Amino acid sequence: MVTAGGVAVTLALAGCSGDDAPDPRGATYTTAMLQAGVLEPADIGTAWKRPAQTPPTTSVTPLCPGVAKRPPVPGSPTGAVAASMADEGEKGAQAFDQLGLVYKDAAAMEAAFTSLQDAMEACPPSASRSAAPRDDTSEAGYTETAAIDPLESGGWKGFVTVRHKVYEPTYPGSADVAVAVVGQGNAIVVASYAVYWVGSHSAGPEFDADWRRVVGTVLSRVDAKRPSQR
Repeated sequence: MVTAGGVAVTLALAGCSGDDAPDPRGATYTTAMLQAGVLEPADIGTAWKRPAQTPPTTSVTPLCPGVAKRPPVPGSPTGAVAASMADEGEKGAQAFDQLGLVYKDAAAMEAAFTSLQDAMEACPPSASRSAAPRDDTSEAGYTETAAIDPLESGGWKGFVTVRHKVYEPTYPGSADVAVAVVGQGNAIVVASYAVYWVGSHSAGPEFDADWRRVVGTVLSRVDAKRPSQR
């Protein structure tokens, strides 16, 4: 488990909203448009930094609780952009990962989106792991629960899974993770926001508000680069 400083973010960013949504049937996106939605560390806070390696564009952030592998990118996208950043300190950590996928048309996007949704719905609602010595990770034992909800932001529609992980008492800590998967027109955006806490902590309304602001900002920046259809 990583440790970091200020774990509570305060973002003056656009939130998610379904009001005044553009018609998703006419939305056509390019890789450049999705690139415009990539957040920079300075957009969130001075302590945020890029990792040494760029995240892969051939796989998606794990969708299920527990020890889950990164599923491969669905379908055959014609373009992809990926970025990640983190804020690490003494009392916890925050991380944000985003992946944008462009497909040849809306039908290809829908097929790819359906495969991601099917994978998410097949996830177990909870998972646990013992603290026994393991070769694959030094992470402490934990119990993790997950809930899936529909998500809409502008014309983008999809779902979000929110996970809460509690570590064993001998290594007190917890983690809150929100993974949003939304699609519109010929594009899919996958965004993951995570907060890791040292010591006891329960997911509160500030976590829900923060991931919604971040995801909403990404999508609004992407749409800002799309020519108006009015």
